[in-house]
Amino acid sequence: MIFKAKKKADIGDRIFFKNGVKGIVEKVNDNSVITKITENKTELEFKENITVVAHKNYQVLA
Repeated sequence: MIFKAKKKADIGDRIFFKNGVKGIVEKVNDNSVITKITENKTELEFKENITVVAHKNYQVLA
């Protein structure tokens, strides 16, 4: 997996979080992003495949 150097994602960026969950950023807030889940290799379940992730809890994929 290749990560971009920047910390904060932009709309449309692909992110990785929770050791196995990937998603696409739909909205950027001051402290978090709203993400549509595209891949989930964990036992976690997300209502309607959308979740909120704090900026400190994800990495932007290249």
